[in-house]
Amino acid sequence: MRELNVGEITAAIAELCMDANFYLGDDVLNSFKKALENETSPTGKNVLQELITNAEIAKEDQVPMCQDTGLAVVFVELGQDVRLVGGDLNEAINEGVRKGYGEGYLRKSAVRDPLNRVNTKDNTPAIIHLEIVPGDKIKLTVAPKGGGSENMSAVKMLTPSDGAKGVVDFVVDTVSKAGSNPCPPIVVGVGIGGTFEKVAYLAKKSLLRELGAPNSDPFYAAMETEILEKINKLGIGPQGYGGRTTALAVHIETFPAHIASMPAAVNINCHASRHKERVI
Repeated sequence: MRELNVGEITAAIAELCMDANFYLGDDVLNSFKKALENETSPTGKNVLQELITNAEIAKEDQVPMCQDTGLAVVFVELGQDVRLVGGDLNEAINEGVRKGYGEGYLRKSAVRDPLNRVNTKDNTPAIIHLEIVPGDKIKLTVAPKGGGSENMSAVKMLTPSDGAKGVVDFVVDTVSKAGSNPCPPIVVGVGIGGTFEKVAYLAKKSLLRELGAPNSDPFYAAMETEILEKINKLGIGPQGYGGRTTALAVHIETFPAHIASMPAAVNINCHASRHKERVI
């Protein structure tokens, strides 16, 4: 059994909050550059170039790439052979968020109640997803989630008879209705299966995958390609100004389901598809 002081978790979360907002991943930046080569719309090309420049400035000056620095969504993979000491895990994570958003001068976007809209002033509490895994390590992933893209997400309780076509149509229709609101080019996370709450988690978790890395199942990899092609034919384009680059990638994650149901969920990331991870 390995002992780990939760103070290390707090320090890591604080750094990850800042890094996720300052440094756009190479996978996303490379997708911008590839899209720039393939985009036919002059306005779309200009937007993509601006996004590349914006990411470069954020990295160089260590400032947020977007004014919406998001709610802190934290994925924790806790090894079952780790014994946490020195405090509570949830509190350690929230203290890290508090510290990171304060020291990084990141916008605080959390309100203490969905109807009583008073800002908590430190961006806590974080949204924490905990999974117990084998081993003696802990993997922390911070994925700041902006409101504009999150608002365009959707869950639909499909039936088995809807089949693959029902899923494809639902995803494409969701993106079509979203239009320019989620700040395209977007990354589209899709969950299929499980239950009402599980499928939403699958859609969000899929966004952590390296951008464009296909599903390991050839069937779902082909579905990802099909959906991406249909989305990019919508003509929404970068920032909604028109063009062939509405989405950079579609990621699908699945889970077994009840014989009578087939839940599907769409979680959209804006062009600032941010997440950073660390293993302790």
